[in-house]
Amino acid sequence: MPASATLAPSGRIALRGDLLDFTGEPEWGEAHTGMVRFRPDHWLLIDGGHVTGAQPATRPLPAGYEAHDHAGRLILPGFIDTHVHSAQLGVIGSYGTELLDWLNTYTFPAEARHVDPDVAGQGAALFLDALLARGTTAAVVFPTVHKVSVDCLFRAARQRGMRLVAGKVLMDRHAPDDLRDDVAGAERDCLELISAWHGRERLAFAVTVRFAPTSSEAQLAMAGALCRADPTLYMQTHVAENRDEVRWVAELFPDARSYLDVYERAGLLHARSVLAHGIWLDGTDRALLRERGAQLAHSPSSNLFLGSGLFDWPATRDAGVAVSLASDVGGGTDLSMIATLRDAYKVQAMAGQRLTAWVALHAATRGAANALGLGHEIGTLEAGRVADLCVWDWAVEPVGRHRMAVARGLHEKVFAWMTLADRTHLVSARVAGVERYARTDPASSG
Repeated sequence: MPASATLAPSGRIALRGDLLDFTGEPEWGEAHTGMVRFRPDHWLLIDGGHVTGAQPATRPLPAGYEAHDHAGRLILPGFIDTHVHSAQLGVIGSYGTELLDWLNTYTFPAEARHVDPDVAGQGAALFLDALLARGTTAAVVFPTVHKVSVDCLFRAARQRGMRLVAGKVLMDRHAPDDLRDDVAGAERDCLELISAWHGRERLAFAVTVRFAPTSSEAQLAMAGALCRADPTLYMQTHVAENRDEVRWVAELFPDARSYLDVYERAGLLHARSVLAHGIWLDGTDRALLRERGAQLAHSPSSNLFLGSGLFDWPATRDAGVAVSLASDVGGGTDLSMIATLRDAYKVQAMAGQRLTAWVALHAATRGAANALGLGHEIGTLEAGRVADLCVWDWAVEPVGRHRMAVARGLHEKVFAWMTLADRTHLVSARVAGVERYARTDPASSG
């Protein structure tokens, strides 16, 4: 759907389907929970880009609504990807390295090309359209160190009406010459980007520290000062992803108690902080995250692909730390949050835990929205929320349809969908009610 697409003249549309969202956080390991709100065969009513209510499909629609009949299909809130790199599409599926080698061999050369405005602009459009084509309607994004890459990404998100959090990547050491900035120049770029984009429509700026090794203490202090000057800013970075990385941080910051403590000392931990990975944290670290209100963006596909380790979700949850889900492309191998949900289940299974479909889906919708302070806007199908949502086929081919036919109970059906579905199951993605993706090669619903 072109970026200029609009709602029907009345601004009122109704979508028919099986509505699924959450009223609260599901219990760990419980397939039966009161936090799931499932409304089969309902109309979802949207007016002016916001949800206004829902009603059984047996009742006639109010006058003035444009009907879109998706009976027999699943309607979910749009997925929220809390950690992804817009400039790394060209390095997905790169062979044979762990984190630090992967950055030097694949990531940094790819990101260096985004100094070119044409590359940055085309890359931003490709990236956002790819998210929408996989059911992700909001994201927390790393562009590159180049100011132009951030401008292009925000501009493209604004054209699509998307909720996007992003910021200029900070790197003033331990990086190639063409990707290093300096403290004064980086601060100037950040302030100009904040002035231009932060709080504009559905856009927000994140102070973006790549990770502790690529920022000097002076740059980390500057980043912390930005956060203190404006508490509405987000902060995003990586933490404790890989054991070699953790050892390197200990060498670079010998006075810090832990990797996480490096960020705490710089004033970078607060309620709008999004820290990716967090595999190699201890109980003291988790207590600090809870105290500061920061969240961890669990990136299971990337963790598996790069051999980084198994995230301890139950311990993190027990510590009172919010966990959201992230594709982490290009370390991850798929922008699809369904693929991310599947891999999250596998990570927990390897650790002897069982991740329910409810906990997983909540972390990619309502849970992520709440952790970002956006629960009033996105993450559910409640009245008053922005109509960021997706329509999915339960199944598109004979094996999937057979599996759905024999599924016993709602959790088994949703878990089978989460396990078997892919981007071909996505029928439509809407941002603020406007259809931004529509499947052009329809599959049979199941």
